[in-house]
Amino acid sequence: MKLKLQLLIPLILSLIKGYSQSIEQTKKAVNLTSQSFLERTEFKIGYSGNIFWNNGLNFGAEYLLKETIKTKNRRGSQRTNSHQFLLNGNLGFTTNFSTSTDTGIFTNYGVTWRRTNKKGKQFSIEFNPLGYYRSFLPETYKVSGDEIKKVFLPGRGYYAPSISVGIGKQRKDKKITGRYFNINFMLRTPYNAGALPAFNFQYGYRFNFKKKHKDAKIN
Repeated sequence: MKLKLQLLIPLILSLIKGYSQSIEQTKKAVNLTSQSFLERTEFKIGYSGNIFWNNGLNFGAEYLLKETIKTKNRRGSQRTNSHQFLLNGNLGFTTNFSTSTDTGIFTNYGVTWRRTNKKGKQFSIEFNPLGYYRSFLPETYKVSGDEIKKVFLPGRGYYAPSISVGIGKQRKDKKITGRYFNINFMLRTPYNAGALPAFNFQYGYRFNFKKKHKDAKIN
């Protein structure tokens, strides 16, 4: 029994050591101080709505705050992923084109975390605690004394925080730097006596105005 233990313990230790080496991970922060504002900023434009009764456009910008490159050595191969934290801002418009109801504009601001693997596939979570939604109603009238008057820009505003979870694909060294598909959840409040939840899809493209390096080869 003792002999078996003496043989088994070194074997277990060698397996643990080999496994720890196989998942060895290095982490490196990217130096962004040499990059200009435009080099660290991407713009985006896309569809925003739920296809059925609410459709519109969304415009936005993302500013890169921090980027970390993580490299894992696993079973003889390397896996390199980047993790980014970005500031984002959005401006959008939605409506029901068939009935001209549920029309509104919205804007929100927050933080995005994004993971990109070596193949350019992306996963992101976007949290926007600062949000505002302004609804616009069809032609509306009100009674003022003995007169009936038309309401100017009928509708109201709401505090509208939101969160998005999405996937995407990065395109390196291109003006159109990638595409994305998000599922967005927005909460409008106060709505009557409570809050109104709304789910939307967002599909679009990112682009930037980064200048090409002078030493780039010309074909």
